[in-house]
Amino acid sequence: MNVETQEGKREQWSSKTEFLLTVCGNVVGLGNVWRFPYLCYKNGGGAFLVPYLLYVGLCGLPLFLLETSIGQYTQQGIVTCWRSLCPLAEGVGRAELLILIYDSIIYLVILAWTLFYLVFSFSSQLPWASCGNTWNTDQCVDFTSLNHTANWTSKITTTSAATEFWERRVLAISGGIDEVGSVRWELMLCLLACWAVCYFCIWKGIRYSGKVVYFTATFPYLMLLVLLVRGLTLPGAWEGVQFYLYPDPVRLADPQVWMEAGTQVFFSYCIGRGSQTVLGSFNKYNNNCYMDSFWLCLLNGCTSFVAGFAVFSVLGFMAQKQGVSVAMVAESGPGLAFIAFPQAAAMMPLPQLWTVCFFFMLLLLGIDTQFVIMEGVITSFTDLFPVTLRRPRYREGFVLLFCLSCFLIQLTLITELIDYYGCSGACVLFVAVFESLAVGWIFGADHMEDAIKDMTAQRPCVLFRLCWRYFTPLVSLSSFILHMVDYKPLKFNRWYMYPDWAYALGWAMALSSILLVPLWGIGKICVGTGSLRQRLAVLCHPDDELPLTRQGNRQNTEMETFKIIGNHTI
Repeated sequence: MNVETQEGKREQWSSKTEFLLTVCGNVVGLGNVWRFPYLCYKNGGGAFLVPYLLYVGLCGLPLFLLETSIGQYTQQGIVTCWRSLCPLAEGVGRAELLILIYDSIIYLVILAWTLFYLVFSFSSQLPWASCGNTWNTDQCVDFTSLNHTANWTSKITTTSAATEFWERRVLAISGGIDEVGSVRWELMLCLLACWAVCYFCIWKGIRYSGKVVYFTATFPYLMLLVLLVRGLTLPGAWEGVQFYLYPDPVRLADPQVWMEAGTQVFFSYCIGRGSQTVLGSFNKYNNNCYMDSFWLCLLNGCTSFVAGFAVFSVLGFMAQKQGVSVAMVAESGPGLAFIAFPQAAAMMPLPQLWTVCFFFMLLLLGIDTQFVIMEGVITSFTDLFPVTLRRPRYREGFVLLFCLSCFLIQLTLITELIDYYGCSGACVLFVAVFESLAVGWIFGADHMEDAIKDMTAQRPCVLFRLCWRYFTPLVSLSSFILHMVDYKPLKFNRWYMYPDWAYALGWAMALSSILLVPLWGIGKICVGTGSLRQRLAVLCHPDDELPLTRQGNRQNTEMETFKIIGNHTI
């Protein structure tokens, strides 16, 4: 690890491999496994790849390169990089930091659920495979014991053993949000264990987490390969794959399909959150972030595509065993991870083996992303207060304080509200609009191209300049407007409506990041000195300590010197 020995200096990756594996672990996460395959099936199969790839080209790759390059160029975290690049847009960094804090709160809850399932996967009798447990109701049906000729219409008023384990044993769903209930000690221990693992992996900075990713970023691919081979060899697998990929071009006329494609790209590529900026800031200045962005985006997209085969081959098997259509068993998000797949695995020989593989893979995918989320928050605060937080043992104490604070919040957490509002696609899209506008028009897309060329000795394709200036903000703004027009209040389990105060809380979290962008800029203008034009000129000027700015100032000084010498000669 090339860590500077002097106090107050920032760390750098000890090797390019650490950077690539960390970014890979960040972008290849739970959404690749439990969200993309379902969206592809739901929104036209192979036809869904048209809007998906279009969003990748116009928003995903340009913003991925932009955020990574900003971090590498400024060598700063989420907030201070914008303070150096374009002080007027500092609100963009603060909004991204707030979104990361929301992310760090909800993501660990998902990991706690995953760990809970992983522990029970070692049981001799999987608890979600039978109905003879204390939490089961009279409506419980063990579908694993039914033959494929069973009539699905007789099961309309019943629930599967896997569903009841999830809703009654894991979540212990109450009658409403007003009924808080008691703390579940088992889940609390899982949550505490996840926080402990994350703390000890990042408490010393990237010199620790950079080594951890050699395992956490690579082993999930082995697990995915095992599940893929097993899934494709199951009876009914190819029916599931056909449902996954069969193209339905008519669906492309639905705006919802395009909106979900855009949201998936922003979530999957981790753009609009600032995490890529933080990871890029630990690079050496001359690292080729241009080519890195291409290969990492390609790997991310291919992983999502291949994961769909592993998921839908298993769903096809489960549908055949139950004698129903794949559409009846297809789920997304937690429904896929904690209901559909456990139920399908229970129908296979050696069910414990496949559930252990699946949940261990999810756990590692989630931990990688959580590392980066936490590192993004900690690094940004450290760059804001370097004199204090870069002192010996102060970082470790701050990381511990952050983990404990999030843990206490999570004990009474309304996870779905924070996920649906605080980290929603609308928030990320809004941030992306101003992010691209700030670079494309204020800092200058041509100036950004010069910075990338200075770092990599390779000038980006002209299409990136067009995207940063026109296409990315236009597409992001259109998607944001579509999100707001198509807004529907969150329903738990598709039927429970939250009370008004809960929706107000959700909107407060959403607006906290959305309004922070323009309000912070307006505030900077108001507290400045001089005329409005002078204030804007100062706020739109990059820091003189940035490499190209410093070089330009030096050239200007030399020109002034030559002029003076010339005048004296004359």
